[in-house]
Amino acid sequence: MKKTNIYVIQKHNATHLHYDLRLEINGVLKSWVIPKNPPMKKGVKRLAIQTMNHSIEYADFEGVIPKESYGAGSVEIWDKGTHNIEELGDNRIIFYINGEKLKGRYCLIKLKGQDKNWLFFKCSKKTIKKFE
Repeated sequence: MKKTNIYVIQKHNATHLHYDLRLEINGVLKSWVIPKNPPMKKGVKRLAIQTMNHSIEYADFEGVIPKESYGAGSVEIWDKGTHNIEELGDNRIIFYINGEKLKGRYCLIKLKGQDKNWLFFKCSKKTIKKFE
């Protein structure tokens, strides 16, 4: 049986409205900023910019980060649930989301020659093969 882990997307209205994708991996929340609405159907790809890891406790955070603090602005949980990792690599993460809004297989594919930029999208086994 595969282990389920925390999955959450927080809607973050800071300098610019964006979404923070967080996946529990190896005891921390790996995090990516998604500048546009998260992809809910196949064929929609979103830029996901990897940011610093967060503690597991941050998955439940909703509220306002004060003006003088990093990430100042309001934070609300947009979607939450669990995820199962199917493949975990340096340049590719394939996982199954069981959230309230997002459900199904999703991919994070690191863009070649980019340090922190990934593509985040709903994928099928056929789609995954295109990135091999």
